[in-house]
Amino acid sequence: MPATPVYIICSPRPQVGKTLLARLLSEFLLLKNGAVLAFDVNLKEPSLLDYLPSITETAEIDDTFGKMQLMDRVILDDGIAKVIDLGFHAFDEFFKMSEEIGFLKEAARRNVRPIVLFAADTDRASARGHQMLVRQIPATRLIVVDNEYIVRGELPETFTAGRVQRISALPVFLKTYIDRLTFSFTDYLRHERDSSTELHQWIRRNYFSFRELELSLILQQS
Repeated sequence: MPATPVYIICSPRPQVGKTLLARLLSEFLLLKNGAVLAFDVNLKEPSLLDYLPSITETAEIDDTFGKMQLMDRVILDDGIAKVIDLGFHAFDEFFKMSEEIGFLKEAARRNVRPIVLFAADTDRASARGHQMLVRQIPATRLIVVDNEYIVRGELPETFTAGRVQRISALPVFLKTYIDRLTFSFTDYLRHERDSSTELHQWIRRNYFSFRELELSLILQQS
């Protein structure tokens, strides 16, 4: 049986488009599979829970109980994809915990496949955080996300050695539109009859890239 995926969306920096990515991926998985479970590990509002309350739970890793509670949920091979929107404040602690408890080995034993989506930025903290992940996460499971709205121009070379997932920038007025708490990417695809609109094409392009990522992960398992 294919492994149950756990997507960990992260960055050591705030305001790099993590929650937008988590929203897109969660809605894609919900559309494709009919089910997804998301975890919101954030301090700042609005967060993933505000956008997708029906599929999102809050999680904390400030103490041992919170860490174990989260890990108990994501380590289940139940066929339901998991998405973790990991706040920048929890970045170091999460991956320190992951290494200490042997999360990757335990996940493999239980047929669970963690995939790390690292939202890149051009600062030193991002470079250091990425290097830490390179040492801990297998190259096939570490995806750098190049959000053109955040990274203006070329992605720094330090991030381009492995796989890169690109999200093109939207005009400011469309960015404001999709930032509304009531906005749904899938609902827009279903109800906007003009498939040539810039937003329609942008959503479809991102959904297609997630599908390509899924297929590549499946091929790695075969």
